[in-house]
Amino acid sequence: MENISLRRLEKKHIAALKSFHLPEEQKKFTALPNDILVDTEGRHPIVIVNGEKPVGFFLLHTSTRVKDYSANPHALLLTALSINHLEQGKGFAKKAMQLLNGFVKSEFPSYNELVLAVNHKNIPAQELYRKVGFYDTGERKMGPIGEQYILKMKV
Repeated sequence: MENISLRRLEKKHIAALKSFHLPEEQKKFTALPNDILVDTEGRHPIVIVNGEKPVGFFLLHTSTRVKDYSANPHALLLTALSINHLEQGKGFAKKAMQLLNGFVKSEFPSYNELVLAVNHKNIPAQELYRKVGFYDTGERKMGPIGEQYILKMKV
């Protein structure tokens, strides 16, 4: 587990990320990296790496989309967290989320808050986020497949 790190997307990661697979019951809650790999203005692809092998992925947003979730102008929005199905159950998501605070301080030093939306039916994700320091704001949004809880964490 000491070989887990967070890295900005590099060309060498793309082939592995495109091979990620998720079961159908997980696909409804997130996006596969292959569908969202484009690094666009305000959207930063982050790779969860074990040694040199990509095992997970998520996006950090600095775009105006963040305003839908936080009034804080120094907030980052976290979306699309996924761990390749073959790598699940090994603690990679938890370790990555534990590293997130330090990563943000290093890579996005002007930001002091992380915010995310998690579907009310996605209990494993809710538990993961709470274990690593996110808290429920009490705010709710309607997402594509139902109610979402808005969680935040100070950086």
